[in-house]
Amino acid sequence: NGQAVCVGNAAFMDSLGAQWHPCTRAGTIIHVAIDGEYAGHIVVSDVLKPHAKEAVAALKATGVKRVVMLTGDAPAAAEPIARELGIDEFYAGLLPADKVAKVEELLTANANFNKGGRVAFVGDGINDAPVLSRADVGIAMGAMGSDAAIEAADVVLMDDDPLKIAKAIRLARRCLGIVRQNIVLSIGVKSVCLVLGALGIANMWLAVFADVGLMVIAVLNAIRALFRIG
Repeated sequence: NGQAVCVGNAAFMDSLGAQWHPCTRAGTIIHVAIDGEYAGHIVVSDVLKPHAKEAVAALKATGVKRVVMLTGDAPAAAEPIARELGIDEFYAGLLPADKVAKVEELLTANANFNKGGRVAFVGDGINDAPVLSRADVGIAMGAMGSDAAIEAADVVLMDDDPLKIAKAIRLARRCLGIVRQNIVLSIGVKSVCLVLGALGIANMWLAVFADVGLMVIAVLNAIRALFRIG
């Protein structure tokens, strides 16, 4: 309606010359200026997902050593959330580029002190896409997440339940364990049959078992991956 309305953070208000007022309430403070005059501010506070606290505890139970929160919110808004969820570390007031830089630091620290470990990042916004692609494992929220975040992620949680992250880790470990069992079993049995064949001890029935029989055993072992896990 012919008026210039500016909405943003305190630094934006300073650039306009608007005399903004601080707010003591926890949350993200969005200042508003109309025609260069300060009009007030809006406080936006995040609402925790129903299973967020349980999800952090479940991650630690699976062996995750550090749970770190990276957020663009102000420290006053991030600190109570991190404390309530039991998060080990938090970094607030981050722009998308700052999140990438912080993940780079975590990757470097992980490579130096946690050999064989991996850094996973969970996000849902379009600003999280660069970090999702940079982390060892990117996990996106499929229902509420942006298309960019979903495309950049390695894993997508279709129902946005963070509790499923720990379940996915357990499922992945179980599948890898079954794969390793089948590899060791197949190579071991076939190696024994080769040695027995070279010594003239193996017969046709043993060869059939080493081929078809071993395949049936491996398939039956792999079916265990279909069983429900908690």
